[in-house]
Amino acid sequence: MTSSSADVAIVGGGPAGLIAADRLSARGVGVTVYERMPSVGRKFLMAGRGGLNLTHSEPADAFLSRYREAEPRLRAAIEAFPPEALRAWCEDLGIETFVGSSGRVFPRQMKASPLLRALLARLSANGVTIRTRWRWTGFGADGALSFDTPQGPKTHPAPDAVLLALGGASWARLGSDGAWSAATDAAGIARVPFSPSNCGIEVKWSQHFADRFQGVPLKRIALSVGDRTLRGEAMITASGLEGGGVYALSPDIRRALADTSAPATLTLDLRPDLDVGTLAARLARPRGKTSLSNHLRKTTGLAPAAVALLREAGERPQGAEALAARIKALPLPVTGVAGMARAISSAGGIAWSGIDDGYMLKDRTGVFVAGEMIDWEAPTGGYLLQACFATGTAAASAILTRLDHTESPP
Repeated sequence: MTSSSADVAIVGGGPAGLIAADRLSARGVGVTVYERMPSVGRKFLMAGRGGLNLTHSEPADAFLSRYREAEPRLRAAIEAFPPEALRAWCEDLGIETFVGSSGRVFPRQMKASPLLRALLARLSANGVTIRTRWRWTGFGADGALSFDTPQGPKTHPAPDAVLLALGGASWARLGSDGAWSAATDAAGIARVPFSPSNCGIEVKWSQHFADRFQGVPLKRIALSVGDRTLRGEAMITASGLEGGGVYALSPDIRRALADTSAPATLTLDLRPDLDVGTLAARLARPRGKTSLSNHLRKTTGLAPAAVALLREAGERPQGAEALAARIKALPLPVTGVAGMARAISSAGGIAWSGIDDGYMLKDRTGVFVAGEMIDWEAPTGGYLLQACFATGTAAASAILTRLDHTESPP
């Protein structure tokens, strides 16, 4: 088969699908991208409103560990297309990137639209066809693809290869709602149920606390669920907590909630930079007529919201040592997680057990999957987009191999 005669259908116009289209079309493969929304890259553009955190610059082993249980399956794709390669790809599109003070990588223009425009211009120059408002509804006879379109139902005759890159189940208004699962379930493709990830938690605050402190951040704290602890920040909401520190613990919190043998608890260390002994010594200083709340603020440096949390979590312990221990390990009963409508990403999707090392479905030859529709999750910080781009690139490489093409390294 020659590149000019190859026909590849990509279903989904997000990062994974678009970078795959770029890789394939650069080798002369005929590519058609099908997108159910009026335009491609909508969730990508929304991510860019906060600066477009493309990836992260931390060492490779630390980077890969962020994918937790999915790390063994994602490792090869990310090692083949690491953060450095993603930055080089952006540079090739005329988009300069930089590493921020936190180690996160951003485009110099701090938004997604210039990168998306440059990519779409290159896809157009390479002859890629993009059909919008085409919603994939499943497989027809002999591997054909069925769609609902503004002109009614249509069918794409069985292509030489198919890449499904339909996204996860969060951000429904941007097209990422997991509705494709009806078609994959009907086709017998193994799938793990969706769960919200990178989402807030629910805690039953008192009305007084919620009214006074919602929207107030808790800075420079440590958060723990079970034996997993990390440093970060959180934001108090009317119904619980959200923010980077909470989001990163999403898998642990879901597991704790699913374990009915014990209550799910998030433990906060309100002063992770001080040990119990130091805190106790400070708290033991005479406070005279100063209220306990003011004494706490003056001796420990706790913000008003943190001081109020000590009371919110139950009666304050008596004695400096007991109070210091509570500051270092403040238990918050978690009653649930915020729903999918407020989740940044989702866990669940196409099961790894049904995917080979080249991202092709084991039970459906010639059909590949990539991006967030696969069952993996990662914290915010550039890890989500990196894995989407890397799996899209890996799937494109496998498709090229299937079409008997040789792809040079990215």
